[in-house]
Amino acid sequence: MSEKLPGIVLVDDLRSFVDGRVAHVARTSSAGIAALESYRGRRLDELWLDHDLGEDDTIWPVVEVLERAAFERRPFDVGVVYVHSANPAGAEKVMQALRRWGYHVRSAVGSPHVGYLAGAE
Repeated sequence: MSEKLPGIVLVDDLRSFVDGRVAHVARTSSAGIAALESYRGRRLDELWLDHDLGEDDTIWPVVEVLERAAFERRPFDVGVVYVHSANPAGAEKVMQALRRWGYHVRSAVGSPHVGYLAGAE
């Protein structure tokens, strides 16, 4: 019997959900890819993406996994992809790329749902 996964993945190097909702939190692009892959064949209700993930890391490796899956006609089953980055140009490029492949994408720039928490993971 497989472990029950939360229906939300947050990929952000610093922020968390301020309301304490249960989510799989990934702090790097490689951890984001691993989290996303754990949902292969399962419904992911929400995927929250930050663009800049610290140092030289960005969300683009995660976006490429989503794009490749759609190109291979095996897109991930994601209800909504929220892009909440503080990098407006980067956020817009991510949204355009994912919409092109049929993912339902919404801008969540400035969202009150994600923020910096003291002692966050």
